[in-house]
Amino acid sequence: MIELRSPREIDQMRPAGRFVAEVLTAVRDAADVGVNLLELDALAHRMIRDRGAESCYIDYHPSFGAMPFGKVICTSVNDAVLHGLPHDYALRDGDLLTLDFAASVDGWVSDSAVSFVVGTSASPQRAAADAKLIETSEVALEAGIAAAVVGNRVGDISAAIAKVARGAGYEINTDFGGHGVGRTMHGDPHVPNDGRAGRGFPLKPGLVIAIEPWFLETTDEIFTDPDGWTLRSADGSRGAHSEHTIAITDDGPVVFTARG
Repeated sequence: MIELRSPREIDQMRPAGRFVAEVLTAVRDAADVGVNLLELDALAHRMIRDRGAESCYIDYHPSFGAMPFGKVICTSVNDAVLHGLPHDYALRDGDLLTLDFAASVDGWVSDSAVSFVVGTSASPQRAAADAKLIETSEVALEAGIAAAVVGNRVGDISAAIAKVARGAGYEINTDFGGHGVGRTMHGDPHVPNDGRAGRGFPLKPGLVIAIEPWFLETTDEIFTDPDGWTLRSADGSRGAHSEHTIAITDDGPVVFTARG
C-alpha cells in the first residue's frame, strides 16, 4: 500500500534522515586501509545504541536473504554492489567500498548509501574507471531526485536515472531499486532504475521514497555470494551505489539523508 505523509509527519521523519547521514559520514571517515569490515559494523552499532535508534537490518529476513542479516550496515567491496554482509576482511588500498545503512528513529525510517575508494594506490586506469562509475551513480541519483516533483510519475524518476547510466555506457539491472520508506524500510512504490517517462504511480505531496541507482562496470547480471546475502557482479567487475531518502512536496523534493 502506498502511503502519503502529512507535513507534520514529514517533519517527524527528518531526525532519522539526519542520523543515517551522520552514521554514513562517521563510517566513511573510519574506513581506511587495514580497517576490518566488522569494525565498521561495530561503529555503526555503537552509534545506533547511543542514539536510542533501531537497526533496520539486524533482524531483516526477506525472501531473497538466506537468514536474518545479523549486522547493522551493508559493506559491499569491489565486485559486491548490494547487501554486502560485513565479515572478517581488512580493507586494502584501492578497494571500492559501498556503505548502505538504514535505521529507525522515533518510529520513522531513512535509508541511504554511498560508494568511495579506500586509499590511493589504484593504477591510473583503475582510478579513472572507479571515479567514472561512482560519479555516474551520484549524477543518476541527482537526476532521479530532480525528477521527483509533483505532477511527474515514478517512471520519470526511472527514466532520468537510466538516461544518465546509458549515457555513460552502463547496463541497468532492475531486480533491485528504490522503494517507499516510512515506518518500515521497504514499502510501495517500487522505483526501478529504468523505466518509461510518464508511466507509473503519480508523484504526490507526502510521498516518501528512497531513490538508489546502482551500476556495474561491464554487466547487468548479479549472483548471490555463498554468505547468502552479498550480491556480486557476474563477471567480477566493480559496482557503485548511491541512495537518498526523499520526500516529495509542493515545494520540490526534500532530501532527508543529505550529508554535510
